[in-house]
Amino acid sequence: MILLSLIVLLMLGGALSYLSERLNPYAPRWVALLTTLTSFVLVIIFWLGHYHRFTLSPAPNWLEEFRLEWIPTFGISFHLAIDGLSLILLALTCFLGLLAVLCSWREIQERTGFFYFNLLWILAGVAGVFMAIDLFLFYFFWEIMLIPMYFLIGIWGGHKRVYAAYKFFIFTQASGLLMLLSILGLYYSHGQLTGHYTFNYTELLGTTFSDPRGFWLMMGFCIAFAVKLPLIPFHAWLPDAHSEAPTAGSLLLAGILLKTGAYGLLRFVLPIFPVQAMEIATPAMWLGVTGVLYGAFLAFSQTDLKRLIAYTSVSHMGFVMMGLFAFNELALQGVVMQLITHAISTGALFLLAGMLKERLHTRDIGQMGGLWTRMPQLGTLGLVFALASLGLPGFGNFVAEFLILLGSFEAHRWHTVIAALGLVFSAVYSLRIVQKIFLGPQNRYGVLADFTHRERLMMGILAISIFWLGLFPQPVIHTARPAIVKLVELLSKESDTAYQPYYEPK
Repeated sequence: MILLSLIVLLMLGGALSYLSERLNPYAPRWVALLTTLTSFVLVIIFWLGHYHRFTLSPAPNWLEEFRLEWIPTFGISFHLAIDGLSLILLALTCFLGLLAVLCSWREIQERTGFFYFNLLWILAGVAGVFMAIDLFLFYFFWEIMLIPMYFLIGIWGGHKRVYAAYKFFIFTQASGLLMLLSILGLYYSHGQLTGHYTFNYTELLGTTFSDPRGFWLMMGFCIAFAVKLPLIPFHAWLPDAHSEAPTAGSLLLAGILLKTGAYGLLRFVLPIFPVQAMEIATPAMWLGVTGVLYGAFLAFSQTDLKRLIAYTSVSHMGFVMMGLFAFNELALQGVVMQLITHAISTGALFLLAGMLKERLHTRDIGQMGGLWTRMPQLGTLGLVFALASLGLPGFGNFVAEFLILLGSFEAHRWHTVIAALGLVFSAVYSLRIVQKIFLGPQNRYGVLADFTHRERLMMGILAISIFWLGLFPQPVIHTARPAIVKLVELLSKESDTAYQPYYEPK
């Protein structure tokens, strides 16, 4: 029952936060803090209690499963399950949710009850996405996480918050409708083949397509997940959403909502449509390479700090796309590591941007400079996360990008060689952040406050996490390995000699 309990806990915590504002304006933040802390502790206890199962051979398909008939006439059930891959992302969701509450402690002063209601319901929706095994239920949770984020941007965002919220909603809702059509098409295709109509993921895995229908169904899923990732050319909503969202909104967008796109490709596109995925592997890799270089180039040209960080996400998610369509264990393990390390390093940069905005009342890096002497602790950790973002050895980002490039090189050598230039460009924009904000002369600002105790706690935890993942990534790799191995085995079974170059070097 822990799977259902986690979703119910977050939803009830959100409702209680909303109601508690009538009693005390400060009560919602404490309710939200207690809820996210409890959920995080529950997930960690579950992870530690099941860690030994990841070394079993063969590893179990699901660590925990919960199923309840919902609309049996249409083959719909409330079916939740969790394996190593979803467990890692679930822990990341609760971890960043806790930090989102802490970073909003002083920033959000109006309508706090409704703010924390939306924040906790975003977490509940994302948790449901990572656990739903029924495709109808998956779409249901996909929509749940969309609407609260729309309110988060539209109510507590910047000057152009309404425009950014509408843009975010239109992009994600339109792509979500394509996914819904693909889910229905898959439902009817499976029913026509077997006579059994169901939305159950494990039963749909064996669906075969002898006509182009499979390709178009896959593309519906791919576009929905590419928009959320985001992948070029579907990325236009991201910079506006990030630049106008409150700090917690940017943290959740970069840290977990983008990861739902990658998770969807890993969980649904590659296993359900393996042959069709192989057919688009080369153009998908090129899109990934383009994203790596284009995102880095645009990041360097930005003067708004949050837009700059937003474009770094486009570049980093390009590496994810490359790793997904390399179809080997090394690259897919790198993808999992990239999802976690990007969430931590980029989330930390967004937190720093929020702290600077609170102190300087601007995000224009041209008006900054020389802040290291005024805020040495903030400057030190700003350097740490800038170096992590560029993939310096010793940080988790290096492990992730190294595994992706190593695995991709086995499958597509020239793609990998070109994408490796992105590491150089990432160094350029990362060091530009440090130079423009923390170094050089600046007499415009007087005495500035360094970290508060709350901010020092948040940034210290994130710094320890990114170092730990860089020096000892084995717990994450061990946890994800059974799910990754099963996926690679499934793809290998579906491959034939025509697709062999995607799996083994010549």
